[in-house]
Amino acid sequence: MVDLLLPGITTTRVPTGRLTQSVLHPEGAPPAGAEEAVVFVHGNVSSALFWQQALLDVSRTGRHRALAVDLRGYGGTDPLPVDATRGVRDWADDLAELVTTLGLERVHLVGWSMGAGVVLQYLLDAPERVASVTLVAPVSPYGFGGTAGPDGRRVHPDGTGSGAGAANPEFVAALAAGDMSADTPASPRSVLRAFYVAPGSLPLAPWLEDVFVASMLTTRTGPDHYPGEPVLSDAWPGVAPGPRGVLSTMAPTVFDVSGVVDLAPKPPVLWIRGDADQIVSDTSLFDLAYLGSVGALPGWPGVEVFPPQPMVTQMRSVLDRYAATGGAYREVVLPGVGHSPHVERPQEFAVALLEHLDVPAEAPAHLT
Repeated sequence: MVDLLLPGITTTRVPTGRLTQSVLHPEGAPPAGAEEAVVFVHGNVSSALFWQQALLDVSRTGRHRALAVDLRGYGGTDPLPVDATRGVRDWADDLAELVTTLGLERVHLVGWSMGAGVVLQYLLDAPERVASVTLVAPVSPYGFGGTAGPDGRRVHPDGTGSGAGAANPEFVAALAAGDMSADTPASPRSVLRAFYVAPGSLPLAPWLEDVFVASMLTTRTGPDHYPGEPVLSDAWPGVAPGPRGVLSTMAPTVFDVSGVVDLAPKPPVLWIRGDADQIVSDTSLFDLAYLGSVGALPGWPGVEVFPPQPMVTQMRSVLDRYAATGGAYREVVLPGVGHSPHVERPQEFAVALLEHLDVPAEAPAHLT
């Protein structure tokens, strides 16, 4: 069994008023403290283990406390049910409780994929406690599936095209079985190689791949967790969001963080992504509408009825409005990188993040 923690990383379980949360942090630098901290929030089907190199890179500067939290249902945090009717607020509220329990004054939030949605929800709820935001391959501000156009218009009022029914049942079964192999295209290891990263861009150390797969396998499965409770729909593609579980938290019926454009003040935002991302993209291979448009899902009613979701365009539209109303953001696009810039290009990721952490609140309105 490979050691899941890099040298210099340790874990602490932190009891809060909501649940006990598992936190990774550098050895000798406990997560509690009355100064600003950098808090890393992982994405779906993963855990804080994906952030270890970034934790070390931030800690080595000696300027920021660094910690990474496991969300409920992942890693070592209590697997409480996920109430999808609240969007991602279960996780955002857990994060807020952790910040309070640790005595952190203000936080620099770094969120990856679904975790970026959690970070933006936290920003909406407690903007005065956020020093900066970094979005790593972020989910669209209008959720995942079921929307069209740069303004995130719902294709169907009930969010058809999103939710637990969009998951691959073979992948869910492989997670539940703890499959560490690469024997099928739907195994977690195969999905990691094919979609979490661009082909050939995993780190050279083979044991790191085992760490990432083990991290994916900490995902709790079922109707209260991943993927959640599926709901059928009469409209194509036949699935709609339900009230429980992970995937329906990002349905457009319950998730919309575009309201960050109305905040005052607005902390600076770094948006970092790869140009070869196949998960969050304007042509996402996980978007049922895009799969229909390329013939991979039968019965697609056409672009006029159900267009693919332009996820990157939607994020850029919201951030452009954020900048136009007094905020600041910088977009960093890494060539040949997939859905995991911090894993695929850890040095370039660290450079961009550390530069961002030093951006003053009074920076010019637009940094792109």
